[in-house]
Amino acid sequence: MSDNYERILRKISESAGVLKEEIERKIEAKRAKLSGLISKEGAAQIVAAELGVSFDNEKLKINELLPGMRKVSLVGKIINIFPVREFEKNGKKGKVANMVIADETSNIKIVLWDTNHIGLIETGKISLGGVIEISNASMRENEIHLGSFSEFRLSNTIIEDVKTEIMLKEKNIFDFKNLDNTKTRAFIVQLFEPRFFHVCPECKKKATLEGESFICATHGKVAADKRALMNFVVDDGTGTIRAVVFHENLKKMGVENFEQEELIKQRERLLGKEMLFSGNIRNNKVFNTPEFIVDSVEEINLDNLIERLEKN
Repeated sequence: MSDNYERILRKISESAGVLKEEIERKIEAKRAKLSGLISKEGAAQIVAAELGVSFDNEKLKINELLPGMRKVSLVGKIINIFPVREFEKNGKKGKVANMVIADETSNIKIVLWDTNHIGLIETGKISLGGVIEISNASMRENEIHLGSFSEFRLSNTIIEDVKTEIMLKEKNIFDFKNLDNTKTRAFIVQLFEPRFFHVCPECKKKATLEGESFICATHGKVAADKRALMNFVVDDGTGTIRAVVFHENLKKMGVENFEQEELIKQRERLLGKEMLFSGNIRNNKVFNTPEFIVDSVEEINLDNLIERLEKN
């Protein structure tokens, strides 16, 4: 059982005066009724609402947030701010700003749509390292979105230690949803032919072969670096998903030689291997199916695994 799910159970139990075991039974019954097409956390929100428990306007820690929550309130320290972007939709121009805030439990991306909120960033009134308070926001997938009815202001709260590394929730493949940032333990059950491409050695963006030379859109003619990627399918017992892994993480998977013939031979050693995969779930436009973009690979540490299983 994840720490996050345990906290949700405890909050519902304390607020509703119902034993955690009874709440868990209601959650599993709700998932069964919906044919398992909802996560435990999502089912917990439905059960909480049925028991008259609301998380609206309750100041939460970042690791207590769940997709679909409304009227979210929290405090966090700004650890990254991205440039304000302008866009045009249906003939109307607008702006959007993104930042990442953190507390001692986790971090999360914030998306600002209101021009007054964005103006606080553009004028420097709110900047990197500042602590902000957010109210009446909403969760969309794994992001917090603020509209014109949301509150966004500086806070006097002091936050010393924050989680700056990317925090991933481990999920079953069956529960994967588009845009998830997640981690899963799974077996490699199918491998496809490796593909090769070239990148600019300066910016690492794709370099295109024109005649006998490689051209980077930014740096012009370059001595391009050759890179590899491989598609494969992973299975964790709850489902399967097509995944793609790039050059550096292929090394972590045990691939040592990137010559085409050798890479094809080495991939056979990966078949049936169990590993921890972290990354993003994106929709593959060619196949119109979810795809796991792997950005981190770890060997299974049996000691850590046993410790986690004992806690659960």
